[in-house]
Amino acid sequence: MDSFHFRFEAMGCGCEIVIAGVSKKEAQSIAGCAIEEVSRIERQYSRYRPESIVSRINAAAGDELVECDAETLSLFQYADTLYENSGGLFDITAGVLRKAWDFGKAVVPDQQVLRRQCSLIHWQSVERQGNSIRLPVAQMEIDFGGFGKEYAADRAAALVYSKGIRYGYVNLAGDIRVVGPKPDETPWLIGIQDPRHKGRTIASIPLVTGALATSGDYERYFEVDGHRYCHIIHPRSGYPVTYWRSVTVVAPLAITAGSYSTIAMLKEADGLAFLEDSGMGYLAVDHLGEMYYKNT
Repeated sequence: MDSFHFRFEAMGCGCEIVIAGVSKKEAQSIAGCAIEEVSRIERQYSRYRPESIVSRINAAAGDELVECDAETLSLFQYADTLYENSGGLFDITAGVLRKAWDFGKAVVPDQQVLRRQCSLIHWQSVERQGNSIRLPVAQMEIDFGGFGKEYAADRAAALVYSKGIRYGYVNLAGDIRVVGPKPDETPWLIGIQDPRHKGRTIASIPLVTGALATSGDYERYFEVDGHRYCHIIHPRSGYPVTYWRSVTVVAPLAITAGSYSTIAMLKEADGLAFLEDSGMGYLAVDHLGEMYYKNT
């Protein structure tokens, strides 16, 4: 049976849906539905879309409550869980730090700017009344960027599966949710990028089900005086993390894999113990290039 690959752009990155076991016409139709689902989630939750619920909540910071639908409330509940599981490190109000760090300009912000932005990070202060949310302080923000893409991968894969597809996967810029194995029942081999050599891989992970996601210091970063500053920023210090080059997690859901790989990055030296306690498979590369892994 042929495998059909459908490539598209979403959430600012290259994406792909692979479907096998049906005709090309049917695969095209199903892939189209899945791509529309990814687009819907982007419209609903992207901070770059002024009409999104995230933008509306942020615009109302320090002012009024904003009513949310059931899907959005469930994501806030997940954000609560991540906050607790990470000891407060995974905080969806930490996106304000991007206003201090401009990775296009390679400038380290001064301490006063970082302190001001860090003072706006406080998930536990967000007010929830019934179905409504309010950010209590003007200029506070929420940001679903820490798990939005992975959530979209899960939703798209679930839609593909609901259409009767049993072979294929959804890949949103490396956040992968597998629908099922290859048509010959063998696993898909997912290459893991070398965090210091673009185009090279350091491992291939076989998947017949579940999901895989990677967090690292190599996609968005700049260097100043030999020091690398990446886009994963500690919410307490306001500075980028430095201990891990990359962390890949294998989990039943992409949203779980992505969240846990990010938490491990944020936990720095304590990240390995966190990964071990999670019971999930992982492949981590530390700042010295040492690799640590566990199969599930």
